[in-house]
Amino acid sequence: MTLSFTKMHGLGNDFIIIDGRETAPALNTEIIQKLCDRRFGVGCDQLVVLSPPTAEGADVLVRFFNADGSESGACGNASRCVSVFVGGNPTLQTSAGLLPTSQDGDLITVNMGQPRFDWQDIPLARECDTLHLPLHDAAACSMGNPHATVFGDVSRAEDLGPSLENSPLFPQRANIGFADIITPTHMRLRVWERGAGLTLACGSGACAAVVNAVRRGLAERTCVVTMDGGDLCITWHDNGDVLMTGPATTVFHGELP
Repeated sequence: MTLSFTKMHGLGNDFIIIDGRETAPALNTEIIQKLCDRRFGVGCDQLVVLSPPTAEGADVLVRFFNADGSESGACGNASRCVSVFVGGNPTLQTSAGLLPTSQDGDLITVNMGQPRFDWQDIPLARECDTLHLPLHDAAACSMGNPHATVFGDVSRAEDLGPSLENSPLFPQRANIGFADIITPTHMRLRVWERGAGLTLACGSGACAAVVNAVRRGLAERTCVVTMDGGDLCITWHDNGDVLMTGPATTVFHGELP
């Protein structure tokens, strides 16, 4: 019995994609951790499992697992990769809702849905002003998973990321973005991801950073986000939807016993 997989990445944020639409893979936390291990497994930031959709209007059901085996609600970079893997501008069913995708040449756009700002929706452990958290004055929102953005501190991502991710204020932990505003239409961002650590890019983190910057009056609704792995273009439309556009790359296909 072998396990077929495809290795893909979005701006260096890399994934193992397992197509379980015909045969569901037998996975557990231990197996996911081993597959994601960069020395003893294939290696990736997240493992992505595809299944037949159960929601009307969806083309594929997608589940995202962090390298530590925990499950994530949504992943922007992985969603672009799944769009390319499946083909035909699919609508993805995730635990965060339906995510429509479209392709234009080498660029893939994902409608990441609408951010949520209520402290209970993020969620936080207690009621707080989500635009000014009592943690390095971070701004918080949910993009299907919890995000907090610290402005003007991009150099401290590795220093502050672990403690902020695991702050008691975040009962489900959180993805922590560190952003420097270059111009109102361009920012520099590094993201310490929940369950994965510092990654080369984070799609939902880029969406959250732009949303939080707009809320603070620091950025315009369309903004280029430069991360260690490259650039994403994020647009927060007036109707509330957040669109993320960027590339997705297939690295190789493989099989494991």
